[in-house]
Amino acid sequence: MIAIVDYGVGNLFSLRSSLESLGLAAVVTAEPAALLSADRLILPGVGAFGDAMDKLNATGLVPLLKSEAQKKPLLGICLGMQLLFEKSYEYGEHAGLGLIAGEVAPLAPDLADPACKVPQIGWNALRILRDDALFRYIKSGEYVYYVHSFYAKRCAESTLAVSDYSIPVTGVVRAGKVYGTQFHPEKSGDTGLRILKAFAET
Repeated sequence: MIAIVDYGVGNLFSLRSSLESLGLAAVVTAEPAALLSADRLILPGVGAFGDAMDKLNATGLVPLLKSEAQKKPLLGICLGMQLLFEKSYEYGEHAGLGLIAGEVAPLAPDLADPACKVPQIGWNALRILRDDALFRYIKSGEYVYYVHSFYAKRCAESTLAVSDYSIPVTGVVRAGKVYGTQFHPEKSGDTGLRILKAFAET
């Protein structure tokens, strides 16, 4: 069973539908017992970092998530990935979950090409830097779908893949059992489904 953490942020039901299309049992929940009994956890998210952390803290689930992330695979998606880091500079400075070393910063000031629009919206090729079980069903160069204005940086040790958007934008990270994808696997067609399938097998 894969538990999708419901804290009021994210397109939870399209994600559940994607998992179920793969024949995977999935539940959208904020119940501690369901999260504890799940084999894997997914932390989704869209919107602003500070607001999302406030909502996640309000659930009282943060200690449980930090503890379970040491025991079972956890996947953060889009903003959910950003929440895994130590802090974000989105509209101020906000503390994250601290499960992955690094920080989240605005994309626009770092872009080498000012013609690149922010947010980055659309398909971009994923360039795999390090082999990992998460990539067992895909190859470098396959396209995934992004929607974001902020990105993870100072996280080279955990970066598994990037997408080039005038600079290498962090696409996939891993620290121990904790994974993150800046793109949306559930919106990335067959490639995204194969990534979710691999996560379910990690």
